[in-house]
Amino acid sequence: MKNTARWPMVVLASGALALATPGVALADESAVGPDILIPKMAEFIPALIAFLVIWVVLAKLVWPQVLSMMEKRQQKIQDDLDAAERSKIQAAEEAKSYEAKILDAHHEADAIVARAKKEAEEVRSAVLAKAQREAADIIAKAHGAVDSERHKAMIELSSSVVDLSVEIASKIIGNDLSEEEQRRLAEKYLAEVSTPDERK
Repeated sequence: MKNTARWPMVVLASGALALATPGVALADESAVGPDILIPKMAEFIPALIAFLVIWVVLAKLVWPQVLSMMEKRQQKIQDDLDAAERSKIQAAEEAKSYEAKILDAHHEADAIVARAKKEAEEVRSAVLAKAQREAADIIAKAHGAVDSERHKAMIELSSSVVDLSVEIASKIIGNDLSEEEQRRLAEKYLAEVSTPDERK
């Protein structure tokens, strides 16, 4: 703070000194010629002193602040670049992470679809097998019912044939055989006749 407060006074004093000295030197000079480019000793020494004073003041007070500001600015720029680089790296890592998650999700979806297809195939096979078993059961029951009905019809038919045979035999043969003997004879004959059909 002390250096900052003295700085304007030193600059003003050196400026006043520089302004006062060349004015005297210029007053003594009356000729204008090629010597105008070469400084006179009366002008050079006060100008040199003023320059050195201003240079020292600037070097002590202004230049460190300029350097400090430049360093701060450079550090801020470097920090911003580092932060941008970190953000870029983090974004790349997050992108890789998201890509890995998306790939995992695709694999999981493929596995779910494959599992669903397998389960659907198993269900289809089970339903088809059950339908085939039920159809076989229905066919077997139908065959059994047909056989049962045929057997029943054969029994009814053979009973009717026996009765008819007994009646016909009694009319043809007469009453020489009893009804019981005639029935046995008809049943035996019917059994002999029906046996070749059943073998077929």
